Amino acid sequence: MTHIGVLTAGGDCPGLNAAIRGVVARATAAGAQVSGIEDGWHGLMEGRTRPLTRDDVRGILTRGGTILGTSRTDPYHHGEGLASLASTLDATGIETVVVIGGDGSLRTAARLGEEGLGVVGVPKTIDNDIEGTDVSFGFNTAVQIVTDAIDRLTTTAEAHNRIMVVEVMGRQSGWIAVHAGLAGGVEAILVPEREYDIDDLARRVISRHESGSDYSVVVVAEGVPAPTGERVTIGADLMGFERLGGVSTWIAAELEHRTGYETRVMILGHLQRGGTPTAFDRVLATRMGIRAAEAALDGDHGKMVACIGSEMKLVPLSTAVAVPRLVPDTTLDEVGWFLI
Repeated sequence: MTHIGVLTAGGDCPGLNAAIRGVVARATAAGAQVSGIEDGWHGLMEGRTRPLTRDDVRGILTRGGTILGTSRTDPYHHGEGLASLASTLDATGIETVVVIGGDGSLRTAARLGEEGLGVVGVPKTIDNDIEGTDVSFGFNTAVQIVTDAIDRLTTTAEAHNRIMVVEVMGRQSGWIAVHAGLAGGVEAILVPEREYDIDDLARRVISRHESGSDYSVVVVAEGVPAPTGERVTIGADLMGFERLGGVSTWIAAELEHRTGYETRVMILGHLQRGGTPTAFDRVLATRMGIRAAEAALDGDHGKMVACIGSEMKLVPLSTAVAVPRLVPDTTLDEVGWFLI
């Protein structure tokens, strides 16, 4: 009997449970055994697994988070690679691991695959920055959450004649900022892919206010540098990984100084990751989970499930993790009026 392990690694995002459900439903229907691995790579290193049946995943489709838990533990950063997983793999008989993760988790999966582990990747990230797929689940929900927040902040900005600077996730790509900024009708969008000039931004805000609209909303991706050019971080997490955040505070201070208008900051942070996934993300994650299970059943290892157009296809993991998926110039040019 084929034995498939499934884990969720890295940051959580809406749709993880739907993907797990898709894997389990498809694999068990084919007679395979499925084990859930707890807390990502950490659980696989420590031997923490549990059986997953069709009954175990009933009712989880609408839930945010992940029933398996997740962590940022990495077998190469915090262990000895495949050797760190060997005892669990030998004890359980897991032949293929379906890795539901972002760019870092899939990069680890690709490396383990090169060492001989059977792996199939499922891309999840609210940042939408994984190459090889047109879209990753979690992104649609995050955009809706940010758009709702912008709608609310716009009314309070208008009431107080303020500038509101909204910081959203996006370490190296501005997908959330671009989509939510357009949907929310903001005045300006700052993304890592394009340089900006704080003086130009200030002039635009002043012009808007002088023309009769005495409030402005500006969306900033967390990976945008400060007006002085440096990358803004808030140290490292317990796993030693850099934490971004706070660039909006720098930008707001400079805008208030240059324009003379009262400015406030809203850093949405982990609010973007939580809650119920949208219908779009539920369907996308489920379809990706199903396709991943099929690849595992076929022994088609070293691949990642990709949504290309409306179809679920498999692409080499090595391709998916080679470079980040940035917002293309064509899209940035289309929304150029809103970019500073």
